[in-house]
Amino acid sequence: MVVPRFGEVATFMRLPIERDPAKLDIAIVGVPWDGGTTNRPGARHAPRQMREMSTLMRRVHHVSLVSPYELCRVGDHGDAPVNPIDLQDSLTRIEGFYRRLHAAGAVPLSAGGDHLVTLPILRAIAAAGPPLGLVHFDAHSDTSDSYFGGEKYTHGTPFRRAVEERLIDPKRIIQIGVRGSMYAADEKEWAASVGIRIVHIEEFFRRGADAVAAEAREIVGAGPTYVSFDVDGLDPVYAPGTGTPEVGGFSTAEAQHMIRALAGLDIVGGDVVEVSPPFDPSGNTALVGATMMFEILCVLAPAVHRRRHRLQRL
Repeated sequence: MVVPRFGEVATFMRLPIERDPAKLDIAIVGVPWDGGTTNRPGARHAPRQMREMSTLMRRVHHVSLVSPYELCRVGDHGDAPVNPIDLQDSLTRIEGFYRRLHAAGAVPLSAGGDHLVTLPILRAIAAAGPPLGLVHFDAHSDTSDSYFGGEKYTHGTPFRRAVEERLIDPKRIIQIGVRGSMYAADEKEWAASVGIRIVHIEEFFRRGADAVAAEAREIVGAGPTYVSFDVDGLDPVYAPGTGTPEVGGFSTAEAQHMIRALAGLDIVGGDVVEVSPPFDPSGNTALVGATMMFEILCVLAPAVHRRRHRLQRL
Protein backbone atom coordinates (compact mmCIF):
# COMPACT_ATOMS: atom_id res chain seq x y z
CA MET A 1 0.00 0.00 0.00
CA VAL A 2 3.06 2.26 -0.24
CA VAL A 3 4.47 1.46 -3.70
CA PRO A 4 1.90 0.58 -6.40
CA ARG A 5 2.09 -2.96 -7.70
CA PHE A 6 3.11 -1.79 -11.16
CA GLY A 7 6.13 0.02 -9.72
CA GLU A 8 9.62 -1.06 -8.66
CA VAL A 9 11.55 -4.12 -9.87
CA ALA A 10 9.36 -7.22 -10.23
CA THR A 11 10.14 -9.93 -7.67
CA PHE A 12 8.18 -12.99 -6.59
CA MET A 13 5.16 -11.76 -4.60
CA ARG A 14 6.82 -8.28 -4.37
CA LEU A 15 9.19 -9.70 -1.76
CA PRO A 16 12.69 -8.41 -1.11
CA ILE A 17 15.56 -10.11 -2.92
CA GLU A 18 17.65 -12.03 -0.39
CA ARG A 19 20.72 -13.87 -1.64
CA ASP A 20 21.69 -15.29 1.76
CA PRO A 21 19.56 -18.42 2.34
CA ALA A 22 20.43 -18.40 6.04
CA LYS A 23 18.25 -15.30 6.38
CA LEU A 24 15.21 -17.07 4.94
CA ASP A 25 12.76 -19.68 6.18
CA ILE A 26 11.27 -20.02 2.68
CA ALA A 27 13.26 -19.19 -0.44
CA ILE A 28 11.30 -18.56 -3.63
CA VAL A 29 13.51 -19.52 -6.55
CA GLY A 30 13.29 -19.40 -10.31
CA VAL A 31 14.74 -22.19 -12.46
CA PRO A 32 14.91 -20.74 -16.00
CA TRP A 33 15.67 -23.94 -17.85
CA ASP A 34 13.81 -26.18 -20.30
CA GLY A 35 16.57 -28.45 -21.56
CA GLY A 36 14.50 -31.53 -20.74
CA THR A 37 11.63 -30.50 -23.01
CA THR A 38 10.82 -32.99 -25.77
CA ASN A 39 8.54 -30.88 -27.96
CA ARG A 40 7.45 -27.26 -27.38
CA PRO A 41 10.09 -25.27 -25.45
CA GLY A 42 9.78 -21.92 -23.70
CA ALA A 43 9.51 -22.74 -19.99
CA ARG A 44 12.96 -21.20 -19.48
CA HIS A 45 11.20 -17.84 -19.73
CA ALA A 46 8.64 -18.62 -17.03
CA PRO A 47 10.38 -17.35 -13.86
CA ARG A 48 10.72 -13.84 -15.27
CA GLN A 49 7.08 -13.58 -16.36
CA MET A 50 5.80 -15.33 -13.23
CA ARG A 51 7.63 -12.73 -11.14
CA GLU A 52 5.83 -10.02 -13.10
CA MET A 53 2.40 -11.63 -12.70
CA SER A 54 2.98 -12.50 -9.03
CA THR A 55 2.91 -8.79 -8.22
CA LEU A 56 -0.88 -9.24 -8.35
CA MET A 57 -0.74 -11.43 -5.24
CA ARG A 58 -1.65 -9.71 -1.98
CA ARG A 59 -0.59 -10.55 1.59
CA VAL A 60 -3.42 -12.63 3.06
CA HIS A 61 -5.19 -15.72 1.70
CA HIS A 62 -8.88 -14.91 1.38
CA VAL A 63 -10.14 -18.33 2.56
CA SER A 64 -7.64 -19.58 5.14
CA LEU A 65 -6.65 -16.04 6.23
CA VAL A 66 -3.04 -17.27 6.28
CA SER A 67 -0.52 -14.45 5.96
CA PRO A 68 2.64 -16.38 5.07
CA TYR A 69 4.93 -13.40 5.53
CA GLU A 70 3.86 -13.04 9.16
CA LEU A 71 4.65 -16.71 9.84
CA CYS A 72 8.00 -17.01 8.06
CA ARG A 73 10.87 -15.05 6.61
CA VAL A 74 10.14 -15.32 2.89
CA GLY A 75 12.17 -13.79 0.10
CA ASP A 76 12.99 -13.95 -3.59
CA HIS A 77 16.25 -15.90 -3.67
CA GLY A 78 16.91 -15.26 -7.34
CA ASP A 79 17.41 -17.91 -10.00
CA ALA A 80 19.26 -21.20 -9.87
CA PRO A 81 22.28 -21.32 -12.21
CA VAL A 82 21.71 -23.24 -15.44
CA ASN A 83 23.55 -24.12 -18.64
CA PRO A 84 21.12 -23.87 -21.57
CA ILE A 85 23.31 -26.01 -23.84
CA ASP A 86 24.24 -28.84 -21.43
CA LEU A 87 21.58 -30.93 -19.71
CA GLN A 88 23.77 -32.81 -17.24
CA ASP A 89 25.72 -29.71 -16.29
CA SER A 90 22.44 -27.91 -15.62
CA LEU A 91 21.24 -30.74 -13.37
CA THR A 92 24.52 -30.51 -11.43
CA ARG A 93 24.33 -26.73 -11.11
CA ILE A 94 20.69 -26.75 -9.99
CA GLU A 95 21.31 -29.49 -7.43
CA GLY A 96 24.32 -27.66 -6.00
CA PHE A 97 22.32 -24.44 -5.65
CA TYR A 98 19.53 -26.20 -3.77
CA ARG A 99 21.99 -28.14 -1.60
CA ARG A 100 23.41 -24.85 -0.34
CA LEU A 101 19.91 -23.52 0.23
CA HIS A 102 18.87 -26.68 2.10
CA ALA A 103 22.04 -26.72 4.21
CA ALA A 104 21.24 -23.17 5.31
CA GLY A 105 17.83 -24.28 6.56
CA ALA A 106 15.70 -22.60 3.89
CA VAL A 107 12.73 -24.42 2.34
CA PRO A 108 12.34 -24.01 -1.44
CA LEU A 109 9.31 -22.93 -3.41
CA SER A 110 10.28 -22.91 -7.06
CA ALA A 111 9.10 -21.68 -10.44
CA GLY A 112 10.34 -23.83 -13.32
CA GLY A 113 11.37 -24.53 -15.94
CA ASP A 114 10.27 -27.84 -17.34
CA HIS A 115 9.44 -30.73 -15.03
CA LEU A 116 12.91 -32.24 -15.08
CA VAL A 117 14.01 -29.43 -12.75
CA THR A 118 12.15 -31.18 -9.93
CA LEU A 119 14.70 -34.01 -9.98
CA PRO A 120 17.77 -31.99 -8.92
CA ILE A 121 15.65 -30.17 -6.33
CA LEU A 122 14.62 -33.52 -4.82
CA ARG A 123 18.23 -34.71 -4.95
CA ALA A 124 19.21 -31.70 -2.86
CA ILE A 125 16.50 -31.81 -0.22
CA ALA A 126 15.84 -35.56 0.10
CA ALA A 127 19.23 -37.23 -0.29
CA ALA A 128 20.12 -37.11 3.41
CA GLY A 129 16.79 -38.26 4.79
CA PRO A 130 14.01 -40.77 4.29
CA PRO A 131 12.22 -40.68 0.91
CA LEU A 132 9.61 -37.96 0.63
CA GLY A 133 5.93 -38.25 -0.13
CA LEU A 134 4.72 -36.48 -3.26
CA VAL A 135 1.47 -34.79 -4.26
CA HIS A 136 1.81 -34.38 -8.01
CA PHE A 137 -0.70 -32.44 -10.13
CA ASP A 138 -0.16 -33.20 -13.81
CA ALA A 139 -1.67 -34.47 -17.06
CA HIS A 140 1.25 -36.89 -17.31
CA SER A 141 2.78 -39.43 -14.94
CA ASP A 142 6.35 -38.43 -15.90
CA THR A 143 7.56 -41.93 -15.07
CA SER A 144 8.74 -43.01 -18.51
CA ASP A 145 12.10 -44.75 -18.60
CA SER A 146 13.69 -43.09 -21.63
CA TYR A 147 13.10 -41.14 -24.81
CA PHE A 148 14.73 -41.11 -28.24
CA GLY A 149 16.67 -44.35 -28.05
CA GLY A 150 17.80 -44.25 -24.43
CA GLU A 151 17.83 -40.67 -23.08
CA LYS A 152 17.04 -41.10 -19.37
CA TYR A 153 16.66 -37.43 -18.44
CA THR A 154 13.71 -35.53 -19.91
CA HIS A 155 10.66 -33.81 -18.50
CA GLY A 156 8.84 -37.13 -18.98
CA THR A 157 11.17 -39.15 -16.70
CA PRO A 158 11.89 -37.21 -13.45
CA PHE A 159 9.74 -39.20 -11.06
CA ARG A 160 10.97 -42.56 -12.30
CA ARG A 161 14.53 -41.40 -11.67
CA ALA A 162 13.51 -39.99 -8.28
CA VAL A 163 11.94 -43.30 -7.22
CA GLU A 164 14.99 -45.24 -8.44
CA GLU A 165 17.26 -42.90 -6.45
CA ARG A 166 15.07 -43.37 -3.36
CA LEU A 167 14.29 -39.68 -3.15
CA ILE A 168 10.54 -40.26 -3.06
CA ASP A 169 8.56 -43.20 -1.69
CA PRO A 170 6.37 -44.65 -4.47
CA LYS A 171 3.76 -45.78 -1.94
CA ARG A 172 3.44 -42.18 -0.74
CA ILE A 173 2.94 -40.67 -4.20
CA ILE A 174 -0.35 -39.58 -5.71
CA GLN A 175 -0.63 -38.16 -9.24
CA ILE A 176 -3.80 -36.20 -9.97
CA GLY A 177 -5.26 -35.35 -13.37
CA VAL A 178 -3.40 -37.81 -15.61
CA ARG A 179 -4.88 -38.11 -19.10
CA GLY A 180 -4.17 -37.86 -22.82
CA SER A 181 -3.00 -40.15 -25.56
CA MET A 182 0.00 -42.39 -24.93
CA TYR A 183 2.97 -43.70 -26.88
CA ALA A 184 2.19 -47.26 -25.75
CA ALA A 185 -0.61 -49.09 -23.91
CA ASP A 186 1.75 -50.13 -21.11
CA GLU A 187 3.17 -46.63 -20.58
CA LYS A 188 2.04 -46.40 -16.96
CA GLU A 189 2.53 -50.01 -15.90
CA TRP A 190 5.85 -49.32 -14.18
CA ALA A 191 4.30 -46.60 -12.02
CA ALA A 192 1.48 -48.89 -10.97
CA SER A 193 3.87 -51.78 -10.31
CA VAL A 194 5.85 -49.80 -7.72
CA GLY A 195 2.75 -48.53 -5.95
CA ILE A 196 2.25 -45.02 -7.33
CA ARG A 197 -1.39 -43.96 -7.09
CA ILE A 198 -2.56 -42.46 -10.38
CA VAL A 199 -5.86 -40.60 -10.38
CA HIS A 200 -6.88 -40.29 -14.02
CA ILE A 201 -8.98 -37.29 -14.89
CA GLU A 202 -12.06 -39.45 -15.48
CA GLU A 203 -11.87 -40.72 -11.91
CA PHE A 204 -11.25 -37.19 -10.66
CA PHE A 205 -14.44 -35.89 -12.26
CA ARG A 206 -16.41 -38.93 -11.08
CA ARG A 207 -15.31 -38.58 -7.43
CA GLY A 208 -14.74 -34.84 -7.12
CA ALA A 209 -11.96 -32.65 -5.73
CA ASP A 210 -12.87 -33.19 -2.07
CA ALA A 211 -12.58 -36.98 -2.22
CA VAL A 212 -9.37 -36.91 -4.24
CA ALA A 213 -7.76 -34.38 -1.91
CA ALA A 214 -8.76 -36.48 1.09
CA GLU A 215 -7.13 -39.52 -0.48
CA ALA A 216 -3.98 -37.49 -1.17
CA ARG A 217 -3.77 -36.67 2.54
CA GLU A 218 -4.16 -40.34 3.44
CA ILE A 219 -1.49 -41.47 1.00
CA VAL A 220 1.24 -39.04 2.04
CA GLY A 221 0.31 -39.27 5.71
CA ALA A 222 2.22 -37.42 8.41
CA GLY A 223 5.65 -37.73 6.80
CA PRO A 224 7.57 -35.04 4.91
CA THR A 225 5.93 -34.28 1.58
CA TYR A 226 6.76 -32.34 -1.57
CA VAL A 227 4.14 -30.69 -3.81
CA SER A 228 4.76 -30.46 -7.55
CA PHE A 229 2.28 -28.65 -9.78
CA ASP A 230 2.56 -28.93 -13.56
CA VAL A 231 0.28 -26.37 -15.18
CA ASP A 232 -0.63 -28.84 -17.93
CA GLY A 233 -2.68 -30.64 -15.29
CA LEU A 234 -5.12 -27.79 -15.84
CA ASP A 235 -7.36 -27.75 -18.87
CA PRO A 236 -5.62 -25.62 -21.52
CA VAL A 237 -8.52 -23.17 -21.51
CA TYR A 238 -7.05 -22.03 -18.19
CA ALA A 239 -3.36 -22.49 -19.03
CA PRO A 240 -2.71 -22.54 -22.78
CA GLY A 241 0.91 -21.44 -22.34
CA THR A 242 2.48 -24.81 -21.67
CA GLY A 243 4.60 -27.23 -23.63
CA THR A 244 2.38 -30.31 -23.59
CA PRO A 245 -1.27 -29.24 -23.28
CA GLU A 246 -3.93 -31.91 -22.82
CA VAL A 247 -7.62 -31.06 -23.16
CA GLY A 248 -10.12 -32.21 -20.56
CA GLY A 249 -8.29 -31.18 -17.39
CA PHE A 250 -9.37 -29.81 -14.04
CA SER A 251 -10.08 -26.10 -13.54
CA THR A 252 -8.08 -23.46 -11.72
CA ALA A 253 -10.75 -23.36 -9.00
CA GLU A 254 -10.53 -27.13 -8.51
CA ALA A 255 -6.73 -26.91 -8.35
CA GLN A 256 -6.90 -24.17 -5.71
CA HIS A 257 -9.37 -26.22 -3.73
CA MET A 258 -7.10 -29.28 -3.72
CA ILE A 259 -3.98 -27.34 -2.74
CA ARG A 260 -5.85 -25.70 0.14
CA ALA A 261 -6.90 -29.17 1.32
CA LEU A 262 -3.21 -29.99 1.92
CA ALA A 263 -3.16 -27.66 4.94
CA GLY A 264 -1.69 -29.34 8.00
CA LEU A 265 0.58 -31.72 6.07
CA ASP A 266 4.34 -31.71 6.67
CA ILE A 267 5.22 -29.97 3.42
CA VAL A 268 8.95 -29.51 2.85
CA GLY A 269 8.95 -27.81 -0.55
CA GLY A 270 7.05 -27.27 -3.74
CA ASP A 271 7.21 -26.11 -7.32
CA VAL A 272 5.10 -24.90 -10.24
CA VAL A 273 6.49 -25.95 -13.61
CA GLU A 274 5.91 -26.01 -17.37
CA VAL A 275 4.63 -22.46 -17.77
CA SER A 276 5.75 -21.47 -21.28
CA PRO A 277 5.16 -17.75 -21.88
CA PRO A 278 5.78 -17.83 -25.67
CA PHE A 279 2.59 -19.87 -26.08
CA ASP A 280 0.44 -17.38 -24.14
CA PRO A 281 1.18 -13.75 -25.00
CA SER A 282 -1.68 -12.67 -22.71
CA GLY A 283 0.31 -13.63 -19.61
CA ASN A 284 -2.67 -15.49 -18.17
CA THR A 285 -0.83 -18.82 -17.82
CA ALA A 286 1.95 -17.09 -15.88
CA LEU A 287 -0.72 -15.52 -13.65
CA VAL A 288 -2.20 -18.96 -13.07
CA GLY A 289 1.27 -20.30 -12.23
CA ALA A 290 1.97 -17.45 -9.81
CA THR A 291 -1.42 -17.97 -8.17
CA MET A 292 -0.72 -21.67 -7.65
CA MET A 293 2.63 -20.71 -6.11
CA PHE A 294 0.80 -18.45 -3.67
CA GLU A 295 -1.65 -21.25 -2.85
CA ILE A 296 1.26 -23.61 -2.13
CA LEU A 297 3.01 -20.91 -0.10
CA CYS A 298 -0.09 -20.55 2.09
CA VAL A 299 0.06 -24.23 3.11
CA LEU A 300 3.87 -24.37 3.14
CA ALA A 301 4.41 -21.42 5.49
CA PRO A 302 2.30 -22.89 8.33
CA ALA A 303 4.18 -26.19 7.96
CA VAL A 304 7.55 -24.45 8.19
CA HIS A 305 6.30 -22.40 11.14
CA ARG A 306 5.17 -25.53 12.99
CA ARG A 307 8.49 -27.31 12.43
CA ARG A 308 10.48 -24.30 13.57
CA HIS A 309 8.52 -23.96 16.79
CA ARG A 310 8.66 -27.69 17.44
CA LEU A 311 12.46 -27.54 17.22
CA GLN A 312 12.57 -24.51 19.51
CA ARG A 313 10.69 -26.47 22.19
CA LEU A 314 13.15 -29.37 22.10
